[in-house]
Formats: sequence, structure tokens, C-alpha cells
Amino acid sequence: MSKSGQTSKNGKGTGALADPSRLSSVDQDDESIVQVVIETPKGSRNKYSFDPEQRVFELKKVLPAGMAFPYDFGFVPRTLAEDGDPVDVLVLMDEPAFPGCVLKCRLIGVIEGEQGDKKKRERNDRVVAVEKENHSWADIKVIDDLGKKFLRELEDFFVNYHELSDEQYRVIEVRGPKQARKCIENGIRAARRG
Repeated sequence: MSKSGQTSKNGKGTGALADPSRLSSVDQDDESIVQVVIETPKGSRNKYSFDPEQRVFELKKVLPAGMAFPYDFGFVPRTLAEDGDPVDVLVLMDEPAFPGCVLKCRLIGVIEGEQGDKKKRERNDRVVAVEKENHSWADIKVIDDLGKKFLRELEDFFVNYHELSDEQYRVIEVRGPKQARKCIENGIRAARRG
């Protein structure tokens, strides 16, 4: 239905959001910059996820008291990761964004990991990026610039987050921007094939 409550010619409503998963993966003016659609903002206990069928952001999970997303979390449009979802991105920036906000980001690295139980495990890498207009993180060029303690806290968040769903998350390795770029490129190719 449209804003006036009518259905469009193709039978689909026109009042829902446009599908952000259909946006370009990279900035048209600078292909070294990726576009990230934020699903869950920094500081939120609510885990949101874009539902392409309904074209809305929906609540998927509520974290327990005392646990919140440490940074903005989203995905790169037109990508497909090994877990069947778009490529995940953790974005470092000055202030939290909001679900549906599109950020232009430069890649600094990737936390390679796998999730699942003893019977079934799958890769679930988390790309780490810096929003290109921010101030606080402007000097961070590669993931190692964040320091070992900071990286350990990120790894611990993902491990604890998966434990809430009775899944295990194991960090395989932390790698730099070249591997993060490869992760995005593989995701773009997989989405084109899929």
C-alpha cells in the first residue's frame, strides 16, 4: 500500500523502505571506500536486522542488562558472506548512527572467525572499518593501530554475543586492510553468482 493506503501497480506496497541491500557496495567516487548500512547502533542492547522481504528493520534479539554493542554494526550491500548473510562490518566513528543509515567507510582489517556448534561450523568474519568523516579514529589506518587490548575486547564481545544463542564463536586470526578488501570482493562475487 502507498502512503495513502493504496497498492501500487505491481501489487507491492510503496510505504516501506527502499531495499538498502540493493545499494552499491562501494562509493561511486572512490572505490577504496565501501558503503555500510547500519543495522545496530553503538550502545544499543537491541540487535536489529534488515528484513528484505518486508523491507523494514526488525528487532532480532535483546542483549542482557550490562551488555551492548560496542560500536555500530552493519553490512555491505550487494555482498554475500559464507554464513549466507551480507558481509558484516563493525564501524568505528565519533557518534552512534541509526538503523538504515548509510556510512562511507575505509577498511582497516578483519576479524576472521567461525561460529556454530561441535557438529556444524561456518565462517563468520567481521570486517572492521572507520567512517571516513570522523575525527576520533582518523589516525587509525590498520587494525593493529587499535592495540592488543582493544582487539581482545572486540573478540570477547563476539564470543560472548554468540554464547547468548548457545553458539560458539572462535577467532581464527586478525588481519589487515588487504584481507578485509578481499573479504568484500569475495562477497560481491558471491552475491553476483547467488
